[in-house]
Amino acid sequence: MSKQNAMNIMGVPEHFNMPWYLAIESGKFAKAGIELHWQDAPGGTGAMMQALASGNTDIVVALTEGVCSQIAQGAEARIVQQYVNSPLRWGIHVGASSAYQKIETLADSRFAISRPASGSHLMAIVLGMQQSWPLEKIRFTEVGGIEGAREALGNGEADTFLWEQLMTKPLVDQGIFRRLGHIDTPWPCFVIVASQKTINSKGESLKRLLKIIRQEAPAFKQNPNAVDLIVDRFSLKPDDVVSWLSQTNWSDDQKISRRMLNQVADTLLQVNAIQRSVQYDELCDDRFVVIEES
Repeated sequence: MSKQNAMNIMGVPEHFNMPWYLAIESGKFAKAGIELHWQDAPGGTGAMMQALASGNTDIVVALTEGVCSQIAQGAEARIVQQYVNSPLRWGIHVGASSAYQKIETLADSRFAISRPASGSHLMAIVLGMQQSWPLEKIRFTEVGGIEGAREALGNGEADTFLWEQLMTKPLVDQGIFRRLGHIDTPWPCFVIVASQKTINSKGESLKRLLKIIRQEAPAFKQNPNAVDLIVDRFSLKPDDVVSWLSQTNWSDDQKISRRMLNQVADTLLQVNAIQRSVQYDELCDDRFVVIEES
């Protein structure tokens, strides 16, 4: 298979990406002439965007707000498809023995984040904005991911951790974390992003790849074995997966909302995650997406 049809992709090792795992394992991409290599990225969006910039991957499946932040700061990449249409529910966690009991008391806590400009970092700022905390006083401790947060909350290096709440549910059930509540992203949570180099050199293969996942991801929700597949791979409880699956919708078209992108950019500007306004045409490549006004 030619280099033109070989691509590397990164995503978080979480239930959202089960359609990718299944499509790769069943040979869907190979049958379309695409040699797709998946790499798990437990460090999240910040780590993936760094890998994209360094050329260590061609495509990433990453959080919408983190992607927009990185592109606004000069990342040579573009959104080529919306992946998940529903918002992400971030659990707000503290250690099981923490003195913090209510969300509104967390203003002086230290937030564990995977890395600067990651989703966990940006959503902590959004939480602070919602709670009317002085944003300049919010403190952060970089921990690299969920395992790092577990250690940091356990040894007192950090106090609070925001992460997708189904993935942290086992730690809550085990009495390691205590969840004080949640915060939802006010926009669709995951997008597919390609480096400018990949778009320019492998555009036709990329289009075939995106068409496959537009078919496979929504179909996964109708798979009678979907719950069992996620439970087995991620060691989650069936009832938790059923609840999550009922609230999750994957994109089946090329549409992306201009209003949504503007909302993300405006929020990032408001919380000082970016220093300038960024327009939808800087964020997306219209050879792959169809911009809608609403």
